[in-house]
Amino acid sequence: MGEQFVIDASVVMAWCFEDEASSYADAVLERFAEATALAPIIWPLEVGNALVVAERRGRITAAETVRFLSLLQQLPIAVEGETASRVFGEILALAREQRLSTYDAAYLDLAMRAGLPLATQDAALRQAAARCGVLVYLEG
Repeated sequence: MGEQFVIDASVVMAWCFEDEASSYADAVLERFAEATALAPIIWPLEVGNALVVAERRGRITAAETVRFLSLLQQLPIAVEGETASRVFGEILALAREQRLSTYDAAYLDLAMRAGLPLATQDAALRQAAARCGVLVYLEG
């Protein structure tokens, strides 16, 4: 498993909801046969929040959430903890500079620090990545 990339919640949630599915997200999922991913500490919170909001809106059931999380936990996605100590400094500054949310800046910061491409479907984050010299995974 040599190949590695940073993954964001926009890609992961596309695997859960049919109306958000995309060929890009599907291609990223297929890469897990030979790749591993890294995510900042906020990633599980973002994914969890998207799922609970979807449950409240009747998009999915609690059982479907449990099943999705079980499948997700089988993927080689490591959550790194250094992001937490950088939120009020480097990540906030990057968010300001690139006109991103601090959530999106956390993914970009991690990709920059790790020297890895970023898997995202978010247009603003893709543009910020390009400005910072970070490749978009599978497109660079």
